[in-house]
Amino acid sequence: MQRFEFKVIPAPRRGEKARGVKSTEDRFALALTTLMNQLGAEGWDYVRADALPCEERVGLTGTKTTFQNVLVFRRVIGKAETEAAPASRLLLQEPIPATPRLGPAEAPTPGNAPAVGPAKGLAAE
Repeated sequence: MQRFEFKVIPAPRRGEKARGVKSTEDRFALALTTLMNQLGAEGWDYVRADALPCEERVGLTGTKTTFQNVLVFRRVIGKAETEAAPASRLLLQEPIPATPRLGPAEAPTPGNAPAVGPAKGLAAE
């Protein structure tokens, strides 16, 4: 049975400047790519992005709810590390089931297709 360790980090809010990267979308994609490559080099696998509610204080007694964008990563915990794993880590006992993949579409059976148009031979009631 595999055990996983999870890491949740805030998603980047701004893009990174680089030579040849001019549009906002490209700069943001570069920031995400850099972040994901750094974590991937440490053995973390990207799982998903989420927008989660967070209550913030406003003034002395008020609160408001904002949404924080986070990126979720996971990595397998090895046997040696499992024995010494601190209780503060979030562990998943069973692996997350993979998204089912659809197979190729079936080819239609050869033959004559029915005529298109209003139905014939039915008596009007």
